[in-house]
Amino acid sequence: MRLDDLDPTDNARDMGSGGGGGGLGLLGLLPLLLGRRMGCGTILILGALALGYMYLSGGGLGGMGSGGAPTSSTAGGTGASVCNTPARLEACKVMTSTEQTWGAIFQQAGKQYRPATINFFQQGVQTGCGAASSAVGPFYCPPDHGVYLDTAFFAELEKRFGAQGDFARDYVVAHEIGHHVQDLLGTSDEVSRQQASASKAEGNALSVRLELQADCFAGVWAARNKDRLEPGDIEEGMTAANAIGDDTLQKQSQGTVVPDSFTHGTSAQRMAWLRRGLESGDPARCDTFKGVE
Repeated sequence: MRLDDLDPTDNARDMGSGGGGGGLGLLGLLPLLLGRRMGCGTILILGALALGYMYLSGGGLGGMGSGGAPTSSTAGGTGASVCNTPARLEACKVMTSTEQTWGAIFQQAGKQYRPATINFFQQGVQTGCGAASSAVGPFYCPPDHGVYLDTAFFAELEKRFGAQGDFARDYVVAHEIGHHVQDLLGTSDEVSRQQASASKAEGNALSVRLELQADCFAGVWAARNKDRLEPGDIEEGMTAANAIGDDTLQKQSQGTVVPDSFTHGTSAQRMAWLRRGLESGDPARCDTFKGVE
């Protein structure tokens, strides 16, 4: 994807290196990989003894409540000055593109778009949602409107999942911005309200719809920037979407598939909704809550 003419976003922060600890690694994160939306006041941490996760309410590992100021042992710098490696610079330019694209979409709808902030970190980080390890992969935190990214994930995406190419990486960032758009539109809060009174299986199904919509929104962003796409970009995105479907990850990790435990959607669903966004360029076509088949 051609991004050379774009300046890196000013909405970037260096969170430094926190004490996130070991964790399970990406293959153990079946419900989490790519796009986990951290709920307000709820923090997900990894256990070293199980392939799974648990929730801790009220502030996370560092005792930090919802909306608290992020801290880091070596944090330093904000804005374009933190986009100081090739991987960070690429992500920062994608952020600029998403700001332009979604800003125009919101303006057309008579609304104001509030940009997210991309927060780079290593190993672990304190967020408005609590403490998190880099092992959870990229994620979005609603209380501080932050996309959190340890760019080491990009190497994992390529080496472990065979998702190579710049657009595979760009899709990751665009997906997280999809969660930001959901946050601004109130979709995320509505899903959280419904999940509060739902069974575990019903809650997971709602999570799938949220994640697939974020995939579709990533496709909308790409469609609105078709002039920047290069040969092979769409295939790179589809390869990434296929590699991180719940069914594919569960087969690789445990040899069996448990549909009721899906939180992000199957490989086929993720590719289909990314493609829908790419082909339509219309956020209105991304209503996964009317059905995801």
